[in-house]
Amino acid sequence: MTAYDYDLFVLGSGPAGQRAAIQAAKLGKRAAVAEHRAMVGGVCINTGTIPSKTLREAVLHLSGYRERSIYGASYTVKHDITMSDLLFRADQVIKHEIDVTRHQLQRNGVNVIEGRASFKDPHTLCLATLNGHAEREVTAEKIILAVGTETTRDPHIPFDGQSVFTSDDILSLETLPRTLAVIGAGVIGLEYATIFAALGVRVTVVDKRPRLLPFVDAEVIDALVYHMRGSRVTLRMQEGVKSVERGTNGHSDRICVELDSGKKISAEKVLYSIGRTGATSALNLQNANLSTLDRGLMEVNENFQTEVQHIYAVGDVIGFPSLASTSMEQGRQAACHAFDVEAESVPDLFPYGVYTIPEISTVGRNEEELTRDGVPYEVGKAEYKEIARGQIIGDTTGLLKLLFHIETRELLGVCILGEGASELVHIGQAVLAMNGKIDYFVDTVFNYPTLAECYKTAAFDGINRLS
Repeated sequence: MTAYDYDLFVLGSGPAGQRAAIQAAKLGKRAAVAEHRAMVGGVCINTGTIPSKTLREAVLHLSGYRERSIYGASYTVKHDITMSDLLFRADQVIKHEIDVTRHQLQRNGVNVIEGRASFKDPHTLCLATLNGHAEREVTAEKIILAVGTETTRDPHIPFDGQSVFTSDDILSLETLPRTLAVIGAGVIGLEYATIFAALGVRVTVVDKRPRLLPFVDAEVIDALVYHMRGSRVTLRMQEGVKSVERGTNGHSDRICVELDSGKKISAEKVLYSIGRTGATSALNLQNANLSTLDRGLMEVNENFQTEVQHIYAVGDVIGFPSLASTSMEQGRQAACHAFDVEAESVPDLFPYGVYTIPEISTVGRNEEELTRDGVPYEVGKAEYKEIARGQIIGDTTGLLKLLFHIETRELLGVCILGEGASELVHIGQAVLAMNGKIDYFVDTVFNYPTLAECYKTAAFDGINRLS
């Protein structure tokens, strides 16, 4: 026994916090999680990853998008799709994931406390109930901040949650728009832009940057842009937003987005998606001798320690890549380090999944990075339309791309665009982890017909380029 109430206290029950607390419990430590929401799971389950991916799946099914290349552009499973149709599926999945998360925490003996936590001193936290009427204090030897982020809101934008909204407001939308302006072409903005476009909504995307998703292979992004334009999405790149006003030119149901260049975009609804801000403003970090970076994010070292060594920060609150998968691993590693337990990981081989339509997934290095580092490489490609499975499922737009070293033939990177990309990428991830060569894909046998055959086709294409 120690002088502290807990060996580890975690702020936030999202993927990072959940994994950290369970890891500590498995090490025989007394662990607790404080969650300021009425439900566990954090942004990931309640307003972010799970809802957006479930909405995406509902849209793909009800709109008939996957079958249009076979049955024609007019094919649809349901006419007059409503927000209720989409949210019905999301509600079911959210409830299930909340139950699973709570059960996992309970099964591992993690104490879940519903309340808002803030620092009194580096080892003491004040916990206020959700209604704010009661408060108590707890102490902990180690503390992990996994508070996540919240949508960044410009005070000059007239948010109302319906006509002008953020990604956190999606689940409360009452109607689908016929036209939508998306301000911000990050991962979240692009995912929702393509989801709404698949429903036939006329979408305009505005962003200050010259290209989309700079961490993704440029050729794959070019292919995504091509498909987006095929879905009538208009891209306004290198454009800043001057103002957002409602009810202009006598149309009370329209929103006018004026750009710095003087262009004006008229839409029924506007999705504001200019990044996210660390949810740290109410933590009283100064009482723990902690500070934040820009947008409320926390700075950590390679072990996820903050400037106060017994306090760690993991997940979205430390910034890029802000993925549920990487956040889980960060939580596990932080908990292990806190209690002097070795934990190995391969951060260079974390896969990235972008659930646009079509989806993108990548692992390893891309062409731009290899060129910058002076690595001699070659490319092997396979298109879904070359593969029998691609024809069967009706996805003729997909692309799998392999990058490998010219001299050693070692696999260097994988990037995939198309149906099942986020699943398919793990084959390449495994080969990368074993320092495998492109010859592996030539020598191995894949089930037929499967999308996995793309690896063999791309490998043959790459080897043929060498000769």
